[in-house]
Amino acid sequence: MDGDVVKNVRFVGGCHGNLQGIARLVKDMKAGDVISRLDGIRCGMKPTSCPDQLCRAIEDVISQQ
Repeated sequence: MDGDVVKNVRFVGGCHGNLQGIARLVKDMKAGDVISRLDGIRCGMKPTSCPDQLCRAIEDVISQQ
C-alpha cells in the first residue's frame, strides 16, 4: 500500500484467474473502498472467501501503520 491506496496484491493459492482479476480491480483503489466492497463475501458454505481475506490483510496493514 501507498498511504491508503492499494498498489500491489498477490495471492497464494486459490483460483488463479479470479484472484488475478481481483488484484487488478483493486489496484489503485483506496483501502477503505476495497474493504467496503469486499468485506464479508463468503465462498459457498465457508464463512470467508479470497476477497474477504484480502480485506483482513488490508486491515492488518492499516493497523501496523
